[in-house]
Amino acid sequence: MPAALSRRLLVCASFACSAIVFACFVVYERPGLGIGHFYYLAIALAAMAGGATVGALAGGVATALYVLGVLVNAQVPSNELLTTGTVTRGLTYVTIGALIGWFASHHRSMVDELRVLAERDILTGLPNTRAFEAAITRRLAAGRPFALLVADMDALRDFNRDEGFTAGNDALRRLGDSLAKSLGSDDDVARVGSDEFAILASVHNQDGAARLATKLERMLADDRTKATLGWAAFPQEGDNALALYRAASERLYARKVMRSYLRAVPEPIDQAAG
Repeated sequence: MPAALSRRLLVCASFACSAIVFACFVVYERPGLGIGHFYYLAIALAAMAGGATVGALAGGVATALYVLGVLVNAQVPSNELLTTGTVTRGLTYVTIGALIGWFASHHRSMVDELRVLAERDILTGLPNTRAFEAAITRRLAAGRPFALLVADMDALRDFNRDEGFTAGNDALRRLGDSLAKSLGSDDDVARVGSDEFAILASVHNQDGAARLATKLERMLADDRTKATLGWAAFPQEGDNALALYRAASERLYARKVMRSYLRAVPEPIDQAAG
């Protein structure tokens, strides 16, 4: 359930509870019965919805309703209002509302922080696979054209072997930062593997995806974070996440194989020079 909807329901429940308690107090309250204690439930509901300030205000409203109920109910002597107990009840209502509201706000903050941590890659700070799956699901549901790009870092093993794992981690961070800074505000990038990143870009066809991949490769080559990219366009090359990822991965590894082959081919020997 969305947080905003949950809070609205709590507020509605608080109003309903206050009205019911007030009505019962007016009709059934007798000295010593204590129906006014049920205002704590309404205060707690309001505090959980709105925090400490709203909780304190709800405590004040409950105090006012209690006083009004005593004045309306002929079975409860009005002289009971002019006692220390009434003041104590009001202070207790306000304090309980503020405390519950503070704890509720603190709890929501902690939950929000945990949610962010659960959807972030620890090393790069980028969204992780879980967050990326949610992002591509939203794109597919919208039905508008987009491209999935998969980037694989070319030299991570070399960094780890020659300079150590710390240098390799630093290179991954640079790669993630470079990709994030090079994309538009409507694009998404995430780390989805040890040396693999995925991008959702707002381009309209395969040609646009290919141009973006080439642009990113050239940019990364200038930053010692060389990577190879594959791409797939929705809906031309797939109408679901699995099909798009498979098409992009196949293009990625085909390009990696081709580059490895071209690097392995020796330069021709100049016969005339020999």
